[in-house]
Amino acid sequence: MTASVRFVRVACAVVFVSCIAGLIVSSIAGNNEGWVLTIGMCGAAAAVILIVVSLVTTNRRLPEFVEADAEAIEARIARLTAAGADEAELRELVRASVKLGRGQ
Repeated sequence: MTASVRFVRVACAVVFVSCIAGLIVSSIAGNNEGWVLTIGMCGAAAAVILIVVSLVTTNRRLPEFVEADAEAIEARIARLTAAGADEAELRELVRASVKLGRGQ
């Protein structure tokens, strides 16, 4: 997790805690609907920001897509093997490509 994502999450947590305190204080101070709505909307905005940041910064793929890609690679290996390529060499090429993609 990068520092900017951590900062946004901490900022949203601070806004949440402040909103809870603000709702309690505004409720005790006279039940002013304008203050309550304003503070509630700030909390809701912080929640939406936290959800969007979490969705945008995630880098995991759904398992269904990973399995579909694996099946497509297996089909290509089978097709190339049927055309006369060495299967062990193809599988080693795939392993090397995966390592390269992971940065190892």
